[in-house]
Amino acid sequence: MRPAPVLASLAALLALAAAWSPAPMVPEASAKHVACPVEMSHIGAFCIDRWEDYVVEVVGKKTRGHSPYSNVEGLSVRAVSRAKSVPQAHISGAQAEAACKSAGKRLCEESEFETACMGAKKTIWPYGDDHVAGACNDTGRTSPLDVLFASLGPKRYEPAAMDDPRLNQVRGTLARTGTHPRCTSGNGVFDLVGNLHEWTSDPEGTFRGGYYLDTRINGEGCRYRTSAHHFRYHDYSTGFRCCKDAK
Repeated sequence: MRPAPVLASLAALLALAAAWSPAPMVPEASAKHVACPVEMSHIGAFCIDRWEDYVVEVVGKKTRGHSPYSNVEGLSVRAVSRAKSVPQAHISGAQAEAACKSAGKRLCEESEFETACMGAKKTIWPYGDDHVAGACNDTGRTSPLDVLFASLGPKRYEPAAMDDPRLNQVRGTLARTGTHPRCTSGNGVFDLVGNLHEWTSDPEGTFRGGYYLDTRINGEGCRYRTSAHHFRYHDYSTGFRCCKDAK
């Protein structure tokens, strides 16, 4: 029996519509290749935090704030990288390594630090080969040990004074992250020179970049390297940032 004309026409229209149907939409998240988290910069085969890290304390499945001016002894902490934050000082290499791991990252290798700091032009300072006063937080800064503990003489360089939480709260010392916009090699990574020393993954204990009172004694700028302290050492000048492999 032949189909009714109306039904035949409907079948033809459905067949035509099926032939012209667009391909299924691919969700944007799965179509887009994301190499690094938004707070990190993609440099070659690795990602690096754009800003020096601070930490939050991990308590069970929750987190709570922690003062960046105090040490993290006995605490479980997680690294956070964010602009205009006070970076965490008073942290050892071992503690920084654990904080990065808790955030799904790792401490940067020395080669990664240099690559990010020197940029494509491989300059001594993030912004060029010649030092520019005030481009990074490394010029005309105040020594908090002299302000708070001058009366102690040489004893102000002992651990009790060097780890005092008041030190980086003295005016003219530590700066918030990213507030020196020239202190980048053009890759969006700030403060790799000055502000705080930055621990690397060397288990023997090495930090790079200098801090606000010294970016030259142990090599200039991006070449600054200190290996005089063990991996569990910390004081008011020691900080960190994290890296991870790019996906």
